[in-house]
Amino acid sequence: MNPLGANWLLLAEDAKDLANETASDGSSWQGILTFLFVVAVIVLPFVIGNIIAAALRMKEVGTRIGVTLFVLTLCAIPFFLRPLDEALSLGIDLAGGTNLVYEIDREAAEENAVTPAVMEKMVEAIRKRVNPSGTEEVTVRGVGADRIEIIVPGADQEKTERIKKQIVNLGELEFALLADRGDHRQLIELALSKGNAVKNIVKDNAVVAEWHRSAKEAETGNPKINLNDSQLAFRDIPSANGPVREYLVIVDPVKDRRITGRMLRSIGQSFGDNGLSVTFKLDSNGARLFREVTTEYRPREGKPKTHLAILLNGEIHSAPVINSPIPGGSGQIDGRFTREEIDELMSVLNAGSLVVPLNETPVNESTVSPTLGKDVQEKGKWAMIWSLLAVFIFTAGYYLTAGFVADVCLALNIVLVMGVMSIIDATFTLPGLAGLVLTVGMAVDANVLIFERIREERSKGSSLRMAIKNGFEKAFMTIFDSNLTTLLTAVVLYYIGTDQVKGFAVALFVGICASMFSAVYIGRLIFDIAEKKKWITDLKMFSLIGEKTNIDFVGKKKLAAIASIVLIAVGLVAVGMRGKENLDIDFRGGAMVTFSFEEGSTPTFADVKATLEPKFDKSLALEELEAVQDGGGTRKMYRMRTVTEAGDKNAAERVKDEVRDAFAATNFKLILQNVTFGAVEDIPASTDPTPNDQAIDPFPGGHIVDVTLKEVMTAGGFADAARSYLEDLELFSAEDLSTLVVAELKSDDIPADSKVTDLRLKFGKAITKEQVEQFLPAIKSGMEAHPLFDEVNTFDSQVAGEAQNAAIWAMILSLLMIIGYLWYRFQTVSFGLAAVVALVHDVLITLGAVAIGAYLSGTPLKSVFFLEDFKINLSIVAAFLTIIGYSLNDTIVVFDRIREVRGRNPNLTDDMVNLSLNQTLSRTLLTSLTTFIVLVILYVVGGEGIHGFAFCLLLGIIVGTYS
Repeated sequence: MNPLGANWLLLAEDAKDLANETASDGSSWQGILTFLFVVAVIVLPFVIGNIIAAALRMKEVGTRIGVTLFVLTLCAIPFFLRPLDEALSLGIDLAGGTNLVYEIDREAAEENAVTPAVMEKMVEAIRKRVNPSGTEEVTVRGVGADRIEIIVPGADQEKTERIKKQIVNLGELEFALLADRGDHRQLIELALSKGNAVKNIVKDNAVVAEWHRSAKEAETGNPKINLNDSQLAFRDIPSANGPVREYLVIVDPVKDRRITGRMLRSIGQSFGDNGLSVTFKLDSNGARLFREVTTEYRPREGKPKTHLAILLNGEIHSAPVINSPIPGGSGQIDGRFTREEIDELMSVLNAGSLVVPLNETPVNESTVSPTLGKDVQEKGKWAMIWSLLAVFIFTAGYYLTAGFVADVCLALNIVLVMGVMSIIDATFTLPGLAGLVLTVGMAVDANVLIFERIREERSKGSSLRMAIKNGFEKAFMTIFDSNLTTLLTAVVLYYIGTDQVKGFAVALFVGICASMFSAVYIGRLIFDIAEKKKWITDLKMFSLIGEKTNIDFVGKKKLAAIASIVLIAVGLVAVGMRGKENLDIDFRGGAMVTFSFEEGSTPTFADVKATLEPKFDKSLALEELEAVQDGGGTRKMYRMRTVTEAGDKNAAERVKDEVRDAFAATNFKLILQNVTFGAVEDIPASTDPTPNDQAIDPFPGGHIVDVTLKEVMTAGGFADAARSYLEDLELFSAEDLSTLVVAELKSDDIPADSKVTDLRLKFGKAITKEQVEQFLPAIKSGMEAHPLFDEVNTFDSQVAGEAQNAAIWAMILSLLMIIGYLWYRFQTVSFGLAAVVALVHDVLITLGAVAIGAYLSGTPLKSVFFLEDFKINLSIVAAFLTIIGYSLNDTIVVFDRIREVRGRNPNLTDDMVNLSLNQTLSRTLLTSLTTFIVLVILYVVGGEGIHGFAFCLLLGIIVGTYS
């Protein structure tokens, strides 16, 4: 289902929830209220519109008022039914979170085609693994032909590591043996003596057996395996749904001798006597081990027959008897599968280590801590507020009454954009917020075009009514042409961009469409009503450059050409001298980490750079950030980028280790976790018997320890980290540790997901006090050995190369689309080529400015102009494409006026061009000025996340106005 359909269903569900709260007799009231809700949304606006029109004695505008109210009501509904923070989806750069991109293992998939159907199954399998309940806002989607992207808002570094483990461990298949008393009597007695809480049986510090339950049949819910053979070891575990039978499975202590899904060569399906089955074939190593096991445990005199245990995702699906050695490594899993189970099983296995396994290391990883995301969110919010206020004040101050109408349209434009973004479930990213603000600046352009046309009509002696009519009609095609070309740019951006750039593209696309509706439709409606009701009798406006100008622009073309050539040449020399250092890790491959220092040991920017340079050479790029902390005050943070070697699968970990090592010998202390444990205390054993229909609590009779942390963590995050360090000891399985080791808050009054410094760590009774005392130092040393990084980002070199190609093709495609459209609109290719020459000119000058700005960031001018070591990344490319779209607005406005001035004359003269430029000069300067104001505020206040983006747009607007 598409996002639009999903949101309509959500709105309907919200209406049903409202009905549930107010209705007393069930479903009939739900249906009635849902129907009334839909009727109110669709019909009521038109009814109110006609009532307003009748009150105004202007029945001819009733439908227009109704359409306006209907659209506004539709866009406002999400915010009435849900809180603002739930109605809008924030990207990970604003909310914090993780973006992971995994690639199919190309070598393993060499003999098998990676089809769209295979990718769809893999996406579904991963979605079920990382979001099994379906309640989290997790996005899993295919990217290109062989990659899968996972986006988890709000995830910090701890949760990210847990998700990565879940992804790469998909589809566990294992062939083992059921323990029987003929061969494993002592092991069975040891396992039964441990009690029901222990899953792994440890002997000589190695796991030698595990308890596993039977899988259930989908149709009946009955266990697929129900063996009552007294020679086997099994136990019945109480649960809320009745006893669950588990069987003891033998585990080879030598991991390389275990027959697992990694040894599968192929998998298929067949139909046998017991229905659908899974067929498999092992590779040479797996076939050898399978032959050895079945030979060793073939039928023997005086001993019971041995059962194989075929486990899928930890559950026993089949337990056939070994009747003879199996030499070929082929077999069949006869588990009485349904068609749905077969399809799901094939999907899970194919996502693991079968036909098209995933590479264990993501090709792209981006993690932003919720704290840093909140800081970015605050800066972006205030930049937007100040920008909007500046535009509103300027517009109302310059155009007076007409400016007030424009401000009303701009405010409604924001409501429309926010509403549509919520309805289609689009994600707001930081560039997306910038795109929203930018569209407001560009929405002013439509109003300026209309108002300047009205001014011209009034200067010709037209009545106010005719001036309004002609002003809107003559400006419409210019507005349409200029906005359409920007929409084409937004479409290109959406298809080549990352999640953040897509957010900008969507906000830009929706904003432009909304601005056309608000300015052309709503604005016209307001003016028509106000004029006919005599609320306005004239439209006074200030004039920026006087009524008429007579500047000889064409006569200065040689001087302008020389200036442009010099600017482009200087810029390209700077770009050439900088070489590959122009490109960010988006286009080269590399890693980015953000870190901070302990209070009292904060170094200067120069100190940090000097410490890191010996480790990272010329590839080091460093910027200083300032984040607002939860308790007030600010904290300095440093974001470091560096290029890594191609094929380095552990780039992020290596970079983090090198950063840690670089500061280890200095007095500058990176923020580390500090863990202090209290005394190990006993948890009293329960004296009440456990009812048969309830699971046994593993903690009575266990142990509890108070924990004090220096840096805040959630209880769940601390428990995950603790369990990960205990897994390395290999005394308990991950599944055992998930139930035997938990952390909890000390107060029930605190929300469970709160970040705290004081909590408790509980150990189940299956873990002895001696083992707990052995575990605590392992947890402490593990957690204190690694600095806390607020942000981690990696780009695989191959992905970076593809991003380069995508960016180049995006620029080329945008320019070709512009040539084609302008050729069509103006009936000659020369207009399209002229526009493209101007656009290439604008982009080249801006590109050079990026390189020059990076050079000047090492001088005192850095603090004056807020310069940084700017590098070209996807956000900068988005800025270039936006410059193309925005600059084209000016060009099309001039071209439209040239066409109007030229009329039917086949010749185009210098006087015609000069007249057109002078007539549109006021509009060009006003539009550029309002957008310039917006971009200055974004550049200064918007924060580091959009600094380079705003820098490029700021220069691009200046250069675009000049060109």
